[in-house]
Amino acid sequence: MRRRAHVAALGLLLAASPAAAAGFVDPLDQPAGPSALAARRPLLSVARAGERLVAVGERGLAVLSDDGGARWTQAAVPVSEDLTAVRFASPRLGWAVGHGGVVLASEDGGARWERRLDGRGLARLLDAWARDGAGRIAPAALAQARDLAARGPDQPLLDVWLDAAGREGFAVGAFGLALATRDGGRTWTPWLDRLENPRALHLHALLEARGALYLAGEQGLLLRLDRAAGRFRAVAIPYAGTLFGLAADGRALLAFGLRGTVLRSVDGGPWRKVASGVEAALTGGAALPDGRLALAAASGELLVSADGGATFERVSAPGAVLAPAFAIAPAGPGALAVAGAEGVRVVALPRPREAP
Repeated sequence: MRRRAHVAALGLLLAASPAAAAGFVDPLDQPAGPSALAARRPLLSVARAGERLVAVGERGLAVLSDDGGARWTQAAVPVSEDLTAVRFASPRLGWAVGHGGVVLASEDGGARWERRLDGRGLARLLDAWARDGAGRIAPAALAQARDLAARGPDQPLLDVWLDAAGREGFAVGAFGLALATRDGGRTWTPWLDRLENPRALHLHALLEARGALYLAGEQGLLLRLDRAAGRFRAVAIPYAGTLFGLAADGRALLAFGLRGTVLRSVDGGPWRKVASGVEAALTGGAALPDGRLALAAASGELLVSADGGATFERVSAPGAVLAPAFAIAPAGPGALAVAGAEGVRVVALPRPREAP
């Protein structure tokens, strides 16, 4: 943390100089620059688009692979803001979100991306929503919208979800920011008044499981969408720390976060803590085609469960490097794509143990 503070202070001094000011280009106006090492730069999210792998990360970088991660090519991205999450509804249709209130869409499997929203438009949207909602929207939500709008374009979005048709979806982020769309991301509506999140906690992860949509955030916040009421309602869990992600198989739903914390619910039942065996924050999760569940830690450790998340085993995977991991996705039979501080790599997992 101290090193980050020094770097941030240096950045502020440089930005204040006349030369820096004269040469500044807003990342919202600057396409991601080409890099021969794009797949080895810090990447924050990875997803499957059919058989293709797509990863996104710092300064608008997006890379894709059609051969299981052996080779990566850089995609065309219209911004150079950090991209924090990527999701695909089909092999061709996907969305990505990031800092600067950026929402991007791709209709060709992640090769090219177009802007659907950015922080400037988002600030105007929030301001108009707050003005038009006076007298009919809860005062706390209106105040939250005004506070977010006052931040200007600096609006970090941290996750995105879209339905199978690519029409309805949500984007969520810092300070309780939540947006909904019904037209494929062409227009957005603030949902600040439709979340049971009175403290405007950060919202980190969305996941659809067993026909329900869940939303996880800091300080033990877990919400489930009540589709009939059009609201995200709080779910009681035995944990008050930060949750970074969600994962699910056919029966079990996992929520995971700081200090190796894993919570598990089976068939919609009560939530219970599960021992993960690691102390580092758990930052990524995925269901594998063979039925196993996998988790990744900020320490670079990989965990695999063959019993629906009831127990976990640390795995030593060929090709795995203990660098901070931020997200994972299935990469084919017995393989896992890991996005992290040293880029994206595909590791082969040990084969599942056969039942005695």
